Amino acid sequence: MGALDDYTVLDLAVLVQGPQAAATLHDMGAAVIKIELPGMGDLGRVIPVAADDPRSPYYEACNRGKRSVTLDLRTPGGKSTIERLVEANDVLIHNFVPGTMEAWGLSYEHLSAINPRLVYAAGSSFGPIGEKSAREGADMTGQAEGGLMFATRIDGSPPIINGAVISDHVGCQNMVAGILAALLHRHKTGAGQRIDVSLVGGMIYAQASEITYTLLTGRNPERNHSGHAIVPTLLHTVEAADGWIHLLSGTGPQWPDFAQLLDRPDLAEDERFMALMLGADARAELVAIIDEVFPTRTISDWEATLDEAGVRYGLVRDYESIVADQSMYDNGYLQRVEHPDGSRVVIGTPIRMSATPLEPGAVAPELGQHTEEVLLEHGYTWDDIDALREQGAFG
Repeated sequence: MGALDDYTVLDLAVLVQGPQAAATLHDMGAAVIKIELPGMGDLGRVIPVAADDPRSPYYEACNRGKRSVTLDLRTPGGKSTIERLVEANDVLIHNFVPGTMEAWGLSYEHLSAINPRLVYAAGSSFGPIGEKSAREGADMTGQAEGGLMFATRIDGSPPIINGAVISDHVGCQNMVAGILAALLHRHKTGAGQRIDVSLVGGMIYAQASEITYTLLTGRNPERNHSGHAIVPTLLHTVEAADGWIHLLSGTGPQWPDFAQLLDRPDLAEDERFMALMLGADARAELVAIIDEVFPTRTISDWEATLDEAGVRYGLVRDYESIVADQSMYDNGYLQRVEHPDGSRVVIGTPIRMSATPLEPGAVAPELGQHTEEVLLEHGYTWDDIDALREQGAFG
């Protein structure tokens, strides 16, 4: 039993922001029908592993457990079909450029008149209002215009794109939060509502503390080395003999012990390092010491030493080491599932619920795999389906 058993979702979205939100709802128990353009489908399908391997990491990751229906919403048959599906479903998700659904005659106002209980979630790049609202974008647009590329650069280097589609993911999480709140409101009032989230808005909210620094001071925060721009503690990534470690503490009350493990007992009582917040010169000196000492020992040696001293740290790991780590499976972050092609490992939703555990889907659907099945469930006859096909509503 999932928390969202008996709830149904129409997923019209593409790539990550909307599809991952729908996938999260699926893992919570909702049934998700994915609506895709005939002949092409979700744009995520066309980003393969390699030229000779058509499997798509984006599509596989964000669409497991859904059923795929092909439907061209630009056609009269496609429009009438989605209207009929809206009557019987709880949530509709899309991340088309603002104005697209309206141009197809499928605005929130129109669809909510058909189903007043509908929760209608729209994702965009810039938000639904303003001069940029109609611009197309993607994850990197959110990172760029939401300030993350600026914040990720180090020591005045050029702006840097984050290695993950992080503005898409934050947009997904904001969309899920809005949908769950809207469903709770609907449970109390019987009325649905519209939800809007955006990539840029999500990035700004994700950096609320850092941007508030600018609001308070009137200037941009500046990063030093691998530290944080507005948290002048140690925070340093250092290379050991066989890998990298990110240090999160060591100064303040821990400093005397940390000084010993750095082989600098002469600094154990140095007041500059007894504070959690370091001055720029003190931090630079300490970083130089750390950078000299840490390469002399292995990761496993440093793990034992840092654990004993109570110094917080994190190993800088690549994806191969993550998927080989049994603790990732123990916590459900990675899960082994049965797949028609054999046993597979999938990414689990990182939310644990004691009474209604989340269950990831195993199989991402083939394009249009469930079109007839879903339409029959919604009252269509085979004659109706043939007529829609002849009208070009789906392939």
